[in-house]
Amino acid sequence: MGRSQESFSKKEKEKKKQKKREEKLKKKAERKEHNLKGDGLDSMIAYVDEYGNVTDTPPDPTVKKEEIDAESIVLGVPKKEHIEEDPIRKGKVDFYNDDKGFGFIIDAASNEKHFVHVSGLEEPIQEGDKVTYELEKGMKGLNAVRVKHI
Repeated sequence: MGRSQESFSKKEKEKKKQKKREEKLKKKAERKEHNLKGDGLDSMIAYVDEYGNVTDTPPDPTVKKEEIDAESIVLGVPKKEHIEEDPIRKGKVDFYNDDKGFGFIIDAASNEKHFVHVSGLEEPIQEGDKVTYELEKGMKGLNAVRVKHI
């Protein structure tokens, strides 16, 4: 008696092919059921109401529209009023590593942390010292410079 020409993997591949065919037929039948081709243009139109929301109902022509003066519309970003701020800030040294030469100062007013490097110190500092400093824009943000004890 000879062995069957079909192996286990061949049977599995055939089953997968058959399953794909059945899924494809199901999808085709589903598309035929929910066919929207004959609905026309009305099913595809969307309207935008006065608040910018998309709706499927047309706007009511009896509602009076608000007139807007085109000259009163300001284009662009309004200019910021320049507020004179004291460049000297006060803070407390949160962390300072004397070996590596950097640390962080917490601003007393805003509680923001600012980086400080040994090159920005006017006198040596330690953790917990109250200091005055100025801010300069560095490569990665604002850096504390001209740091002195209070």
